[in-house]
Amino acid sequence: MDLRRLRYFVAVAEELHFGRAAARLHMSQPPLSQRIRELENELGCQLFQRSAQGVRLTEAGSVLLGEAKELLDAAERARERVRETGRRRTIVVGTVAGAGLEFGPRAAAAFRRTHPDAQVRLCEADISDPTAGLRSGRVDVALTRLPFDTAGLAVRLLETEPLVAAVPADDPVARRPHLRVGDLLGRPWIRLPEDADAAWRRYWLGEADSGEADSGEAVERSAGTGSGPVVRTVSECLHAVVWQGAVGILPAGATHRHRTEGIAFVPLTDYPPSRVVLAWPSEVPDPAVLAFVEAVGARPVPDTDGAPGTAYDLFNRPPDLLNIP
Repeated sequence: MDLRRLRYFVAVAEELHFGRAAARLHMSQPPLSQRIRELENELGCQLFQRSAQGVRLTEAGSVLLGEAKELLDAAERARERVRETGRRRTIVVGTVAGAGLEFGPRAAAAFRRTHPDAQVRLCEADISDPTAGLRSGRVDVALTRLPFDTAGLAVRLLETEPLVAAVPADDPVARRPHLRVGDLLGRPWIRLPEDADAAWRRYWLGEADSGEADSGEAVERSAGTGSGPVVRTVSECLHAVVWQGAVGILPAGATHRHRTEGIAFVPLTDYPPSRVVLAWPSEVPDPAVLAFVEAVGARPVPDTDGAPGTAYDLFNRPPDLLNIP
């Protein structure tokens, strides 16, 4: 049944006068009478007795009055619940490779201060997808790392994080205070799936351009070429180092989060640091997502082409270069 007709019916039933009901509904009487006749035709029974003495409810009309009030009340409650749910919008934040792990609680708290009715939920993706589910629509905004194809995405830089080489603890290079990528040549290199983003895959294969070449020109990397285990998670990376003697590059934070017996984490000195960013769809931006970005307070990404540079940190905390014993 049409809720509008039910509202018209309730007004007439409570007023027992078509003229007063029409005035209450801010409409003229003829359309009101027409809607009531349509409702009677739909139900197949007469709802009002009309006479010179006035209007009275029929037995069927009395039954409908109670039911109609319940239906209208239920509809209003549903409307309010939906509106309240809209006000309690949930922002789903995807994360990858531990990106912005320390920012998550602070960012959520900052957002809740300006949007107390909103919720923030974190969803961790595997390392084969640098968009952390953003491209597939599983998340609203991603805490991730460059480089990857950012076409159609807006990106804001949070900080830069130095990198470490993850090597077997019994490898001769494990005792060095720091390494260059070239020191890892000739070893099986942890690889990402072939269908992973090309720039992302090259970066973690040790094939990014160095900004520190003696000649001032980019140095071609070939450390990641050759055979090596294909991984999709950080845990698989660690297993590959322990069980298959593979080597690879990880963010420096892994030294604390993933300290594992049999693995040495050695700082890299000649490789572009990992840039931790927020990313979200640039076309038809979601106001709630933009509010989240503003609450975090991130800055635009400078055009550095992946070269090492000054860290941008929304919490004014410079990233630490971890010296691993």
